Amino acid sequence: MKNAEELRKSLSEVFRQLQAGEMKAADASELANLGGKMINSAKVQVEYYALRKEAPKIAWLEQDSAEQ
Repeated sequence: MKNAEELRKSLSEVFRQLQAGEMKAADASELANLGGKMINSAKVQVEYYALRKEAPKIAWLEQDSAEQ
């Protein structure tokens, strides 16, 4: 995943496939779990910078980073 927007699109596709019966619930659950871990990792990074009173650009959170 190049950014959070890509992750959301991918998870939306997983949801669609699950609803359509094209994906097993266990597989969808694992993908959602991995997505959550990616988000939590970014959250830790944001919290770290906040504690240091810094405001860096975090490419993964930038929507347009997929275009770079």
